[in-house]
Amino acid sequence: MAVLTQETPNALAAGKLPRWAPWAGVAIAQGVSFATFAVLQLAVVGAAEFPVAGAVVVGALLYVVGIVTMSALVEGRRKAVDRLVTSLVVAAFLVAMVPLVSVTITVVANGVNRFDPEFFSWSMRNVQGAGGGALHAIIGTVLITLTAAVISVPVGLMTSIYLVEYGRGALARGITFFVDVMTGIPSIVAGLFAYALFALIFGPGVKLGIAGAVALSVLMIPVVVRSSEEMLRIVPNELREASYALGVPKWLTILKVVLPTSVAGIMTGIMISIARVIGETAPLLIAAGFTANMNYNLFDGPMNSLPLFVYTQYMQQGNPVEAYIDRAWAGALTLIIIVMLLNVLARLFSRFFAPRFGR
Repeated sequence: MAVLTQETPNALAAGKLPRWAPWAGVAIAQGVSFATFAVLQLAVVGAAEFPVAGAVVVGALLYVVGIVTMSALVEGRRKAVDRLVTSLVVAAFLVAMVPLVSVTITVVANGVNRFDPEFFSWSMRNVQGAGGGALHAIIGTVLITLTAAVISVPVGLMTSIYLVEYGRGALARGITFFVDVMTGIPSIVAGLFAYALFALIFGPGVKLGIAGAVALSVLMIPVVVRSSEEMLRIVPNELREASYALGVPKWLTILKVVLPTSVAGIMTGIMISIARVIGETAPLLIAAGFTANMNYNLFDGPMNSLPLFVYTQYMQQGNPVEAYIDRAWAGALTLIIIVMLLNVLARLFSRFFAPRFGR
């Protein structure tokens, strides 16, 4: 008690840095770092390129040392440790954002060169050199991905319902184990499985859009199962018990109570699973092949997709080279925009169908 009586007044009397102190510390540390690097460049390196990244890193280290030291002197050891951990967490976030922002800026800067109406209204049939577009690849991506979703969503959702509502014993544990295994399989294995399956039916060398859809569904199913299972498990048991108390059978309780309560999270998981497989290249290269022609029939011949379009444009460059590179960048930008729209759509579904809105 004596120790607590002595420490409590010190803790209450401890000072506190102003709210603007961290921002001022960042500005001062970066200013000192950039000034030091500029002086060193003039004195030693001469006309070499200014090391911006190195100056930023040194400035960040100076800031961490400075803010922790000031906090220890003014606020005490506990607050200084808190500021140290906060600085490390923010630094880790910024480091993680660097490649994401860099990739986005690079793709946008290079993709806008061919982001024109012709790119979205023409295929590559009989096109050599400049011109052409990715309409056939966009149509193929939409058809293959939607077919994969039609296959994967019912299978994955019903599997998750079984695991949460009915599954008990060795069978449920076995299904969970195999779902975990499927989550980690390489995408090319899914492509080989789909190719082998259709080769047994149609013969060796077959390339079909439906085979690519089956390959993507193999990758989608475990994601749908896992995300839907977690959403179903967080539905309160009180809701199920109230439904049972009213005499509602279990299947109707699942249909009318459990699924509507968790529909926001389930839809988000489905959208994320689609966004996860829409950029796959290896399974589609093996199972669906690629073509420069329009193909609307999943069961007739090879079908192109945006990932394969980007790959073929980069690997099979002709003359002029810039035309092929520009089409590859434009295809990559289109794919990024589609994935972004799917994630936005998942957010809107999650918000619109949330239980607090009464839907």
